[in-house]
Amino acid sequence: MKKLIFSFLACVLVSTVQAQKPVQPSSTDAVQRPKLVVGIVVDQMRWDYLYRFNPLFKANGGFKRMLGEGFSCENTLIPYAPTVTACGHTATYTGSVPAIHGITGNSWWDNQLMRPVYCSEDKSVKGVGGKSEEDGQMSPKNMLTTTICDELRVATNFKSKVIGVALKDRGSILPAGHAANAAYWYEGKSGNFITSTYYMNELPGWVKKFNDRKLTDSLYKLNWSLVLPKETYAQFATEDVKEYESKPFGKDATGFPYDLSKFIGKDYSKISSTPHGNTLTVEMAKAAIAAEKLGKGEATDFLAVSFSSPDYIGHAFGPNSWETVDGYIRLDEELGKLLAYLDATVGKNQYTVFLTADHAVAHVPGFMKDNKLPGGVMDDMGIMKDMNAKLKEKFGVSNAVVSMYNYQAYLNHPAIDSARQDIEAIKGWIVSYLKKNEAVANVFPTSEIMTTPIHKTLREMLANGFFPRRSGDVQVILKPGYIEGGATGTTHGLWYPYDAHIPLLWYGWGIKKGKTNRETYMTDIAATLAAMLHIQMPSGSVGKVIEEVMK
Repeated sequence: MKKLIFSFLACVLVSTVQAQKPVQPSSTDAVQRPKLVVGIVVDQMRWDYLYRFNPLFKANGGFKRMLGEGFSCENTLIPYAPTVTACGHTATYTGSVPAIHGITGNSWWDNQLMRPVYCSEDKSVKGVGGKSEEDGQMSPKNMLTTTICDELRVATNFKSKVIGVALKDRGSILPAGHAANAAYWYEGKSGNFITSTYYMNELPGWVKKFNDRKLTDSLYKLNWSLVLPKETYAQFATEDVKEYESKPFGKDATGFPYDLSKFIGKDYSKISSTPHGNTLTVEMAKAAIAAEKLGKGEATDFLAVSFSSPDYIGHAFGPNSWETVDGYIRLDEELGKLLAYLDATVGKNQYTVFLTADHAVAHVPGFMKDNKLPGGVMDDMGIMKDMNAKLKEKFGVSNAVVSMYNYQAYLNHPAIDSARQDIEAIKGWIVSYLKKNEAVANVFPTSEIMTTPIHKTLREMLANGFFPRRSGDVQVILKPGYIEGGATGTTHGLWYPYDAHIPLLWYGWGIKKGKTNRETYMTDIAATLAAMLHIQMPSGSVGKVIEEVMK
């Protein structure tokens, strides 16, 4: 009997010890994911560029490779307004809209702080690596939700590395998210990629070495000449020099070739308005992949890259310019080089890439006029000045309109309250005043977005863009083809397809070959990545999974 009891206790003891052994997951049980995800946002890219400039793209360039071997969502739209850079980068990576994630524009008027707020400003941190500590006071703190990068970090218990790279701070910071290992952006004052103490107290050695190369000066030496014969550009755009184009390189720099060598060692900001800015971005991205060993660890890494130069070029010269055509020819080549680098370092079919845009762009009003197309300009700053003068005279309120950010009029609530004036009467006056403007299609208080008789698509986009503390009091809808601004250059921000129809390409690991013309949205990108990676979608996500994309 004693032997029987002893044998039973021994079995229980052995079973307990075995049960306490740590369970090691086998490689066959692991969730299948790519080694690296690369998110590419082209700052200001119309969807039609994929096909309009297609004959100029190289067989081994980025666009034809992704179109031919990957999946294209041909009818991808932005589901909110205003269609601007900060909102676009945020919506892409959060799967959400400004009404939820809180980034209502590149800047906005804060009704409680009573001052303008820049989308990624953070006065509690200091810049690292720039001319001064004040120059890089940036972080994602104004973004209220997580990004897909944040969710990847959480899902892998922070084993995944996340790096953001762009010339614009908002193009790097907002996509990389709150929990990113690093975000780097370009400072025009120094010619350096910098960061902030939100991420680190000192630049890594590899970033310092990259900055020490002064690559911008080397690129300036190349100047900016046409990469193809002049006759080719005449087939895809209007004349090289047009009076409605801006002159970012000086009043005497009116067409190709552009002399950039004069900026060497003097002005590092001009690189952003040239295709060389894309080259600089790719080289920084490659340096990050190599130094941080992205795609080499046990968990999936994420590189968020934004190409800012197309936006600078597009604003200055417009979609039908030689500069834009040449810029996209060169961007295609740079994208091809980036994909080839990923093949060589991470491995072909071991990484997943998506490419989209934060917004598209309107044609230059001068181009529209030359070709008898509807369009024009609204001088928003001149209108604001005139309104304030008239409101002062009628209601006795100085600076009643404090801002015209994001196609909205923001009112000076404290001043109106102090003057004991009826704010609804002031709103009514502004509505009546703006309705008389030739450029305006409609105008109404933002409190009436859901009740004003407007098309349901417009209503939904405006509601998706409205966040009370950061949005204005009166909504302005311009007519199709009209923009805010002056006599030269162009912009974006409205709900129309020329601003809201963007490319969406998928390529690499887990991606099918094909395309869909089904209506998809910018906000679907994060949801699709979450499904592909088997992780939680971002905290404010409203997007749907694009099932056709995945194998």
